[in-house]
Amino acid sequence: MIFTFTEDPGHAWLPVKRSLLKELGVASDISSYSYQEGDTVWLEEDCDAGVFIRAWKQANPDQHASYGSEYVEDTHIRGLQPYGGE
Repeated sequence: MIFTFTEDPGHAWLPVKRSLLKELGVASDISSYSYQEGDTVWLEEDCDAGVFIRAWKQANPDQHASYGSEYVEDTHIRGLQPYGGE
């Protein structure tokens, strides 16, 4: 599986489907520093992305994960609604 962070000059976020957060049992562990857009949750890089990645690795020990990033000068993410839990 490939996870791709979206980053701007000051921060980065990992887009993940809300259903996957629920499936892994971490939806309530995500902070309001992450954002939501429809069924996508943009996990902030410093804490919330790590919560997800650890849970994903524990649930998928035989799958390899790789990480990439997409740089954008001006992202729409900061204008989204903060994550509000499940």
